[in-house]
Amino acid sequence: MSIEIRHVTKRFGDFRALGDVSLDIGSGELVALLGPSGCGKTTLLRIIAGLESADAGSILFSGEDTTDVHVRDRQVGFVFQHYALFRHMTVADNVAFGLRVKPRRERPGEARIQAKVHELLKLVQLDWLADRYPSQLSGGQRQRIALARALAVEPKVLLLDEPFGALDAKVRKELRRWLRRLHDELHVTSIFVTHDQEEALEVADRVVVMNKGRIEQVGTPQDVWEHPASPFVYGFLGDVNLFRGRASGGQLQVGDWSIAAPEHRDAMDADALAFVRPADLAVSAYAAGAPGLPARLDRALVVGPLARLELTPREQPDHILEAHLGADEFRRLGLGEGDTVLVSPRKARVFLEPADDPAAMI
Repeated sequence: MSIEIRHVTKRFGDFRALGDVSLDIGSGELVALLGPSGCGKTTLLRIIAGLESADAGSILFSGEDTTDVHVRDRQVGFVFQHYALFRHMTVADNVAFGLRVKPRRERPGEARIQAKVHELLKLVQLDWLADRYPSQLSGGQRQRIALARALAVEPKVLLLDEPFGALDAKVRKELRRWLRRLHDELHVTSIFVTHDQEEALEVADRVVVMNKGRIEQVGTPQDVWEHPASPFVYGFLGDVNLFRGRASGGQLQVGDWSIAAPEHRDAMDADALAFVRPADLAVSAYAAGAPGLPARLDRALVVGPLARLELTPREQPDHILEAHLGADEFRRLGLGEGDTVLVSPRKARVFLEPADDPAAMI
């Protein structure tokens, strides 16, 4: 089932949760709504589900307007962050719940319900826990049972609100991979809300980056990572180093140091920002007269194959830079904390006149 979101607006008192949001989601697609707390992603999900009503705009399922269709008639499955399992019911009864409360004319027979429950528990690889109670399960197992319960009613759309947010990092990573494999098998149109950039980039077919009730960018994980559409997207999708300067003739000048900005060759003495990811910041031993920005190495954390460096630029003592390089390369440089080094970007993205305060993004 395809979903069309058309000019949706929602306010809670004086707070604008969504402002004229439009989005198309293809049938069988897995889409992530990604953004910080308060950006409107959960509100949009609840409006799609029918749990909230929009002040303006419409939601269409496969071309049919569902704006006034009751939540129980939308054929939507919903998975919450905190499982919402019935504690007094066994795993099997939890999964069967949605089928047993259907109107009599739509309710399958008990034998069919039992077969469906077994099929779903096998799908989520937990058929051996059918007689257990939620309190006897781990967090990851509970979330898989919650997903099985949502799938029991054969929804045409599956909505997941921070589905792994309450789990520890290792379990989250395992369930992300599992969810992706499950989606590839079922092809149910799915939308999940997350503030975890890694989760969105790893699982989704497309990522919708939201900020302050609006969509900043829509694209494949590779698109939004490699070609951020705005300073907000660049800053939100991972750690970045920010350099302020002035752009003229395809160069950004930061003090007596310049960064190539060919996309802004027509700019003339314009305020500009350069974003450099830690892995794109080269570090070398200091040599007088050599190109680069002098900085002091304040801290070096070497874990496994990666060295994470914290540096303070000589010209901006209140500013901290982060660089990532291979542990072997760091050892070859022979650097120690307190040493002066030179840093320079291998790759940078320069923006003119950002719409948001960059200090709030980093």
